[in-house]
Amino acid sequence: MNKIGFDNEKYIQLQSEHIRERMGEFGGKLYLEFGGKLFDDFHASRVLPGFKPDSKLKMLLALKDQAEIIVVINADSIEEGKIRQDLGITYDQDVYRLIDAFSEAGLMVGSVCLTRYVSTKKVRQFERTLNKQGIKTYHHFAIANYPYDIDKIVSSEGYGKNDYIETSRSLIVVTAPGPGAGKMATCLSQIYQDAKLGIKSGYAKFETFPIWNLPLKHPVNLAYEAATADLNDVNMIDPYHLSAYGESAVNYNRDVEIFPVLNRIFQAIYGESPYKSPTDMGVNMAGKCINDDEVCCLASRQEIIRRYLNSLVDRLNEKVDDSVVEKLDALMKTNGISLKERKCIGPALEKAQKTGRPGACIELPDGRLITGKTSPLLGCVSAALLNALKTLANISDDVFLLPPAIIEPVCQLKTRDLGGHNPRLHLDEILVALSISAVTNPLADMAMKQLPKLKGAQCHASVILSPVDDSCLRKLGVETTTEAVYGTKKLYHSK
Repeated sequence: MNKIGFDNEKYIQLQSEHIRERMGEFGGKLYLEFGGKLFDDFHASRVLPGFKPDSKLKMLLALKDQAEIIVVINADSIEEGKIRQDLGITYDQDVYRLIDAFSEAGLMVGSVCLTRYVSTKKVRQFERTLNKQGIKTYHHFAIANYPYDIDKIVSSEGYGKNDYIETSRSLIVVTAPGPGAGKMATCLSQIYQDAKLGIKSGYAKFETFPIWNLPLKHPVNLAYEAATADLNDVNMIDPYHLSAYGESAVNYNRDVEIFPVLNRIFQAIYGESPYKSPTDMGVNMAGKCINDDEVCCLASRQEIIRRYLNSLVDRLNEKVDDSVVEKLDALMKTNGISLKERKCIGPALEKAQKTGRPGACIELPDGRLITGKTSPLLGCVSAALLNALKTLANISDDVFLLPPAIIEPVCQLKTRDLGGHNPRLHLDEILVALSISAVTNPLADMAMKQLPKLKGAQCHASVILSPVDDSCLRKLGVETTTEAVYGTKKLYHSK
């Protein structure tokens, strides 16, 4: 069974209390740079079992009367159509999604800030869409030789050229669709302009990972390195924290490298820096809420394996280069992590070898391994899913949940009437057919009721899955990997 290693309720309580304390240290107004995903942090929920993907959102809801959100996006990301890979949508679309989600949760979205602003057709269209909905937009501009020319940065020619973002609350949460948006620069620009207006405000950083009070080579921190392999992030002991307090704390290279520059910016704004180390800037309490270290270690090792396998597929699709794969490979070998630890790989490959066609294996949360093979009517993951549902519902393997008489007309519709080339049913089609059958077939109804039990299951396929199947498994909460092998030699893949 899935084991819990993280106390989520304790986390929400401790984290909100700690942020309130930090607000008090700066006279009541705090710009909080929010790293990572704010309300759908699936990485954290995978490596810290028990952490809920919306934990940080709930923590903010405990502060909602004081909190206001600024969403930051780099104008270059809009122009280039940058994609958020885990959702398959562009960054500008994700801004819309974030605003909707925050508003529906009861949080105040004050504005959107476009950093490195350049007026292009796409950028102007993005702003018009927001403005029509009553959402204010502000412009921050690129500063030559940023962040090293401190005299220029902290002047009317630097931060002083940026739009001043009007806020009305005491906790200003600065978040973004992804990295490289300019969240920190936005916070510092606001603090500089607040100081010019006689407003006392401060800065803090909320990054879930790396967890500062876990060992450097703890699997949870190693999983963060794996997740950011394409950014060349490296965990390291914070030398400034060690020097100031005689205490080891884990941070990552970018924060450590930029800290001397940030310190000088703070000194230029405040007259003195409020922080002695980059770790001091953080407010993360996650490390204090781990209640079963072994569970978190095992989960993190699995995450590293998944990241490695996904990088092989990404390299095949030219989304990453060799350096990312090599870094993850070295991370696994250095820390004794083997692909054999992912139990669903072997049976999937054995099924493929035995049948001569793509195979898949689902490891249920209770550890049972269920395989599926490719047939004329079903893809391998569709077959594995149906077999898994039968297993969970204690339905005999000999029973057809979807007899050929039901599947064949759908396959004919896809090919004969809709012009498709692949007659096999994808997962979404299987589930639609199964839900319709459940109206008259008690066994299909029993199987459908097992779907929630798939959350946290593991799946491996011997070939790269279609985007439809991959997306469907993700929505079901099944954590999926594949071999870096195409299922067909076709260049164009229709549904």
